[in-house]
Amino acid sequence: MMMIVLTWVATGCRDDELVVPTEYDILPMPIDADASPASMYLLNEGNMGSNKATIDMVDFRTALYCRNMYAERNPSVIKELGDVGNDIQIYGSKLYAVINCSHKVEVMDAATLERIGQVDIPNCRYIRFYRGDAYVSSYVGPVQIDPDAPKGAVYRVDTTSLEIKGQVAVGYQPEEMEIVDDYMYVANSGGYRAPDYDYTVSVIQMIDFKQTQQIPVAINLHRVRKDNQGKLWITSRGDYYDVPSRLIVMDKKPGTNRMIVTDTLDIPCSDLAIQGDSLYFFSSAFDYNTGETAITYGIINTVTKQLVSTNFITDGTEKDITAPYGIAINPTSGDIYLTDAKNYVSSGQLHCYSPQGVRKWSVRTGDVPGHMCFRY
Repeated sequence: MMMIVLTWVATGCRDDELVVPTEYDILPMPIDADASPASMYLLNEGNMGSNKATIDMVDFRTALYCRNMYAERNPSVIKELGDVGNDIQIYGSKLYAVINCSHKVEVMDAATLERIGQVDIPNCRYIRFYRGDAYVSSYVGPVQIDPDAPKGAVYRVDTTSLEIKGQVAVGYQPEEMEIVDDYMYVANSGGYRAPDYDYTVSVIQMIDFKQTQQIPVAINLHRVRKDNQGKLWITSRGDYYDVPSRLIVMDKKPGTNRMIVTDTLDIPCSDLAIQGDSLYFFSSAFDYNTGETAITYGIINTVTKQLVSTNFITDGTEKDITAPYGIAINPTSGDIYLTDAKNYVSSGQLHCYSPQGVRKWSVRTGDVPGHMCFRY
């Protein structure tokens, strides 16, 4: 694959340190000036403590892969993007990157990646949006294993002023969130308190912004996504010993507006993406008893809740993937994007598969590529 590298560097902005220029790869895809979405951002987590979170971009209109854009677009930012990128989302004209160990949400112009500001939130994890506000899950306490770790919280942030408007306490070490009919559902993990994991989903009433319920679901929850029917798909990571990873379904109790657990599927899941009535997932399940990691891929029909494929990769190239880490589906083409964290300490890879599961291209990313969002 051909690579174009800008040869100039900016100096004098960071105490005379060199600013690493953006690198460009030409991707084997057609140039389409009217492509929608126009691009996809990829947030690379970087290694904890190394201050190496970066942002890459797939430009669907120019067929270019742009590697490490933030540093060049923001040469005056001394520490660049920060330590451990945990989520990336677009709302309106702004791009939001949750930088976990830097305890901040970095806010940028979604078109140019130029920095607008930051919101300081301790041990922040994931971000969602609702009626003009951003909502950020937070572990609240320090980044460390602690059986006495405090309960977590969800912070409400004004997306215009970037000021924190309030916060509400939830369960221990909250992860992803989803909103259904004016209620937010928060997956609590309790990961810092292992083996005494949390096992609840917190329910927040959005109008009053208060927790109204904690629903028992399963231990060590992580992902929560809404399907086209309004059901919630929630992942449990288990305890890595005797309790395996599982996929849980929540739906409204008939005749009410209250969510209940309706199904617990004997399917391990690390990350998922929903396209239409299909849920694409992979699992990278580590077992301390054996010291091994079991990797699986599949597709579930969200209407029937049945496993319809045991591998969405059909050309055998999954053998080239070491550590699947993130997944996204192009909402227009149906192409599947799967990241590989490799050894978790150096460059990873982004693979693009057709809807039929055939690899179309692969490209080198930053360290620990994990989170993607599309720009229109």
